[in-house]
Formats: sequence, C-alpha cells, structure tokens
Amino acid sequence: MAASNPPSGPSRRSVMPRASSNEQPAPHRDTAPTRIAPISIPPASEVPEEAPPREPRRVTARPLSVQPSSSRAAEDSFEDHIPDEAPQEPSRRPWFRWPRRSGAPRRPRGPRRRTIRIVSILAILAVAWPLGLFLWANTRLHHVDALSNREATPGTTWLIAGTDRRGSGGVDNADVEGARTDTIMILHSPPSGTTALMSLPRDTYVAIPGHGKNKINAAYAIGGPKLLVKTVEKLTGITIDHYVELGFGSVVDIVDAVSGVELCYDKSVKDPDSKLKWKKGCHQADGKTALAFSRMRYQDPLGDIGRALRQRQVVGAVMKRALTPATFINPVRQVRLLTSGTSAVVVDEKANLLDLGKLAFAFKRATGPGGATGTPTIASLGYDPGGGVGSAVLLDDKAAAKDFKQLAKGTWTGSDSAGQQ
Repeated sequence: MAASNPPSGPSRRSVMPRASSNEQPAPHRDTAPTRIAPISIPPASEVPEEAPPREPRRVTARPLSVQPSSSRAAEDSFEDHIPDEAPQEPSRRPWFRWPRRSGAPRRPRGPRRRTIRIVSILAILAVAWPLGLFLWANTRLHHVDALSNREATPGTTWLIAGTDRRGSGGVDNADVEGARTDTIMILHSPPSGTTALMSLPRDTYVAIPGHGKNKINAAYAIGGPKLLVKTVEKLTGITIDHYVELGFGSVVDIVDAVSGVELCYDKSVKDPDSKLKWKKGCHQADGKTALAFSRMRYQDPLGDIGRALRQRQVVGAVMKRALTPATFINPVRQVRLLTSGTSAVVVDEKANLLDLGKLAFAFKRATGPGGATGTPTIASLGYDPGGGVGSAVLLDDKAAAKDFKQLAKGTWTGSDSAGQQ
C-alpha cells in the first residue's frame, strides 16, 4: 500500500523534539526576515468618539469584618484593604466651654465670642466681690453679750448706744463695763406704719433693774450693754432685738470713708471745748468737723437734747451717703467704709453684717420724709432727785408711756421739744 503524501502547506503545529539537558543547543541559522503587514488607518469619519474621562473613584474606609466560611476564608474586597486615615492630633480644649443643647445654634466666633467671655467674667466678679466682701467684713465685727430673754414684740427694734471716749478711736475693746454712754437711741421698724428713731437723753431718770433709780447712762456704767438693754425694755415695754454700740471717736474715719457729709445747723458756733467752728447754714463737713459737730454741747441752748439731735443728723448723713450708688460701685470706698465701720461698732451676740444693713435702711427711712424722730415727752430738763444723782431729765410719765405705745404700733409722730408732743 502506497504511503499517503503529507498535506501541502505549513502545518498547524510543528512538533519539535525536546532536547535533553545534556544536549547542546542547535547552532543559529539565518532565517528569512519577518514580513510586517501594512497598517490601514480608517478615515476620520469612522473613528469612534472618545469616551469622557472617568472620575476617580472615591473610596471610603470602613472597618474590616470577618465572616466565617465553611470551606475557606472569604476574600476581602478592595476597599477592605484600604488603610484607615492617620489619627489627627486632638485639639487643645478651651478653658471655658459653653453648654450646647441639641439643635441649638453654634456658639459665636471671633470678637463676639470674646465679648461674651468678658461679660461673663464681669458678671461672675459682680457676684463674687460683694459676697467675699460681706464674709470678710462679717468676721471683723465685735460681739458682746447684750440681749435679754424677754418675749419678742412685733416689729424689729435696735438699741443704738453712742460712746464718746475722747482720745480713743472709738470702742477700744469688748470690756465696756465702767464706761459712759452719751447717746441712746431706739430705732423701731414696725410691721406696718412709721419707722421711728427715738432718742433717750443720757441723764434721763429711770428705774434700773436691781439697782434702784438713777440716770439711764448709769445702767451702762454698772452692768454694760446687757443692763442697759434691760433698763430700756423696762422703760418702754418694747423688746430689743439687736444692740449696736457706735464709737463716736471713729466718726472721723467713717465720714472720710464716704468722702464727707452735708450737715446743717441754724446758728454760728465757735466752741472751745469741742473745737467746732461753724457758720450758720448747711455745709459739707469732713471727719474732724463732723466729730466736733456731734460733740458740741455747751454752746447749744438745748444742751444734751440738741446734742442728740446733731448726733442723729451725723449718723443719718453717714447712712444716707453709704447707701448711694457712688459707694456701691466704688470698691475702694466700700473697703474703707467697712474697715472703719467695723472697727467702730460693737454688736450683740446674734447680729451680723446683714442686720447692720437692715439697720442702715431703717435709719434712712426714719430720718427721711416719711419717718419720725424725736424724744419722749419731757417734764423737766433740770430735775434734782437728790441722793447725789445730780441734775437729771425727768420724763412725763403719762405722756411718755403714750409715746412708747405709739412707737411700738408705728403711729408715733415724733417731737424734740420738752413738754410738747
């Protein structure tokens, strides 16, 4: 059988024997150059339009999640292998942060924010300064055992005793026994009615509990503030709620602390004892002048009655000046007034600076247009009871008792004339 001829033309696959690793490669033989077919360029009309450039894909980092697989571990997606962003440095927390409610507008920025911060600081100081000043001044008060255990009466009553120790700066210490009080005033603020300030002349002849009858300032000399309080309560029938002792020797510092006060007197005076030189009328007085004004006695035709009038005027002028806005908004003046005032004042065991503030407002009401000032009705300014007591002031028993009842009810109209309402 004749062998079949191999197909003409190149075969699909030429099977070349694989050379063993020990055989040398066949020598290079020149082959015919490879023919490159020409490239046909289609006309421009047939060239397809280029697609618009694609936007870069935005990839959001998300935490990797591992899901269990029964056969093999699931392959993570491309996004899962994108590293997280580098952690940012935490910003410094401001010293003050406004609380922000849900849905509230964002806090202001820039100058407005600074303005709000400054206003906030000022508001805090406006509260902290008076509170701190109050606590500081309250610790400077001198207390003395003065109140009795008598049943309270309606309203609030202060007993104000003025001591006049020449050569001293006011009340030297709490041991006041054996001293003399030159001024005694009752300030009563009733539940309703007129706030009144009644002066008791220091030589008023009264009954002193446990010591018979004598001048009222003898009660202070014998038993100090406590016996004086009991004596006034027995005389008036009104319970004393607070006792305040003021050293008139410190009037200089107190008046200067409020930058002077206006005082009025309808006579010209040149008194060698008190060193007061006064021209008839109203004048602005400094501390020295105000002290001489409150001490002057022998050039006054009313004697102790006139002196009590002027002392009430000095105290009232200081109170009025202390309660003005100029004092409230001036920290330097506040400190000076509280320093000099607390150095000159002794109060009862229950009183604090708040009670003194109430006293100041009550004093201002009593000495104002709607208040009442004066003395109880006097029968004689030169009464001599004998027994070595000396010249005393005798009250009209019936009229004075009526004055005290009206004082307690808030209906007393006041009077400074002996023997007259």
